[in-house]
Amino acid sequence: MGGAQTAQAVAGGVDLHLVLILGIMVATGFLGGLANFFLNERDSGTPWRTAGKHMVLGVVAALTVPLFLNMMSSHLLEATRLKSSELFVFAGFCLLYVVVTRRFFENIAANLVRQVEQVRREVKHLQYAGERAPLPASALPATRAAEPEAAPEPAPASIVELPRNAVSFGDIELMRAVAEGNAIYGANTGLAAKTTLSKDQVAPRLAALKAMGLIESKIDERNVVRWYLTPKGKSLLDGINAAASLEERRDAS
Repeated sequence: MGGAQTAQAVAGGVDLHLVLILGIMVATGFLGGLANFFLNERDSGTPWRTAGKHMVLGVVAALTVPLFLNMMSSHLLEATRLKSSELFVFAGFCLLYVVVTRRFFENIAANLVRQVEQVRREVKHLQYAGERAPLPASALPATRAAEPEAAPEPAPASIVELPRNAVSFGDIELMRAVAEGNAIYGANTGLAAKTTLSKDQVAPRLAALKAMGLIESKIDERNVVRWYLTPKGKSLLDGINAAASLEERRDAS
């Protein structure tokens, strides 16, 4: 009897059940695309052209339903062959799949766009902060020598380099030196050797960075007081390094 049913289902080498499944997917793709068109809140000057695009995309999405069911180890397609009422379940699933997948991918695309825009704003902010940062201490004497109107008795470099709540190039060098470790409290000669600052400028800048909450002093396991970056300082330094790396890749390209 099973052979007779198979012979009835197959006509001229074509499985009529598979043709029926294909027709259901195409029909639900058109309906789901049309539903997405009506659910779309954006206005369009060519509604019929937009509706056609939605329906074509709906058919494409509906044709991927068997792949999705196979990945989920579902036996819904086999059930439609054994029980004809399962065809309605399959049609409803295809229709829901077409409508939901569009919303799902739209949300993913929107989240990606927001993340890219946020990264761009942060990079622009870091670039703006870098442009406003004063010159290193090593470049200040040459700058003053080139300005005939310079004051005869300029203020110390540690005071005029930057406002209290700003971070200069020298401060960034200090933070990188602290991040490398072995920054002993009071050993300013070693820190000055890793930066463009003089030994006398290191102590005031360390105090300013500590006041801004970017570095802190702690006692290690050997009872030695050392400088460490705070979480705020690590976040700032990571952002600066990321912006510098992005700028280098942009220049290289």
